Amino acid sequence: MTSPTEDIHPLDRTATAMAAGIRSGSLRAEAVVAEALRRASTLIGPLNPFTLLREDQALDAARRADRAVARGEPTGPLHGVPFAAKDLTPTAGDPTSLGSWTAGDWTPDETALCIRRLEQAGAILIGKTTTPEFAHSGFTASPRWGVTRNPWDPARTCGGSSGGSAVAVATGVVPFAEGTDMGGSVRIPAALCGAVGLKPSLGRIPMTILPSVFDNISHFGPLARTVEDAVAFMEAASGPSDEDIGSLPLTFSGDAARRGSLTGRRFALSIDLGYYEVQPGVESTIREAVRELRAAGAEVDEVAIPWTRAVNDQWLDVWCVFMSAYFGDRLDAHRARMDPAVVAMMEHGFAMDATHYKRIECLRTAIWRDLARLFERYDALLCPTCAVTAPLASAGDDDFMATSADGRYQGMDMTCPFNLLPQCPALSLPVGLASAGLATGPLPVGLQIVGHRFADEAVLGIGMAIEAVLADAGRTAQIPPWHAARRR
Repeated sequence: MTSPTEDIHPLDRTATAMAAGIRSGSLRAEAVVAEALRRASTLIGPLNPFTLLREDQALDAARRADRAVARGEPTGPLHGVPFAAKDLTPTAGDPTSLGSWTAGDWTPDETALCIRRLEQAGAILIGKTTTPEFAHSGFTASPRWGVTRNPWDPARTCGGSSGGSAVAVATGVVPFAEGTDMGGSVRIPAALCGAVGLKPSLGRIPMTILPSVFDNISHFGPLARTVEDAVAFMEAASGPSDEDIGSLPLTFSGDAARRGSLTGRRFALSIDLGYYEVQPGVESTIREAVRELRAAGAEVDEVAIPWTRAVNDQWLDVWCVFMSAYFGDRLDAHRARMDPAVVAMMEHGFAMDATHYKRIECLRTAIWRDLARLFERYDALLCPTCAVTAPLASAGDDDFMATSADGRYQGMDMTCPFNLLPQCPALSLPVGLASAGLATGPLPVGLQIVGHRFADEAVLGIGMAIEAVLADAGRTAQIPPWHAARRR
């Protein structure tokens, strides 16, 4: 009898199945990593998702992984699995630019804790992925590295700021990649590229790469091909550490996440969060997915949420202060080589009135109370991850700041409200494709699943159950047609 994974290319298996094959000796880590590097190299010209590939280091690590198996040495749960990390996140010995010329040729001496934990679980870092300057944007384009493109249509953006990581996952280079999420930077590119993306609850993965450990909008999170791969990432990377005083003394349970079910679940559905103008194709795709959930035994009620674009505007105020406080000391020396949008954010942050900034907490309190009332009756809130499918790569954040004549906010992403509520995990799950009238064909749509505070396992379990239902209905297509032939 053959294994159910025998006919699947080794690199196209889940991370846990790939590691199991390497541990059993049926796969060789060196061959898996070599194929990951080969696939990655084919993308650098057309899509630009990598700032560097660690060919020598990754292949050396893979050979060591194979030798460990041959010698019967202890192996980790991700033994030999290739992954990628964002250029914002320091890794020892690798040039790390933060998408900016201001970093010069900085080569960190120490690897961030999140990455160290993945490596301690046996995963092998094959490369660093593109990000906009200081991860400031929902579009991955930077003065230093240029534009990163969407594998479903290279004329479109892959989203940001963890855009390179999303492309690496969506094109089958790696089963998961590390990203950071301060306003949607994991979930936006996941939605636009057809991948899974999780913003864990604040403190589930220690945030150790910022000048302050007291920031409260910033999260590490996985971009992954499947929810199972996101669970594997969380099993390895989560858990408390004194490196981050805000890290939670909670143990992540992958087993609990894998027991998700839709039977008897109650969900609140908001297409617009009360104020967004949502592309018709995105809305129809979300509603089609909801019909499948109801057919699978879930109860889904459409609810009204009394939010306005003030939520986004005040998140942006927080974000501008973040930029000015953490990176603004580079402005005087490097202004001419910085993204003008970053300069404008910093200047806005420097000019912010401290009392106004403190009053943003009052808005955060109000929207939390709205959400808490929903959670008294529902297991999670469902909404689109992005209000539109992937825009043109030549566009930018400022193109999605308008208010329509009927008062609707014409924003791209629907993610930043949940960075103002950082204790609530939020998962983006690919649920289908919307045509949006594009000659190049349909583009991915993400469903955002927002859970109770610190309920990461529950949100992942819901995502895994939805993923299974939609797969049975033939509604998931996570390999972009543009890249399907190149991966063979």
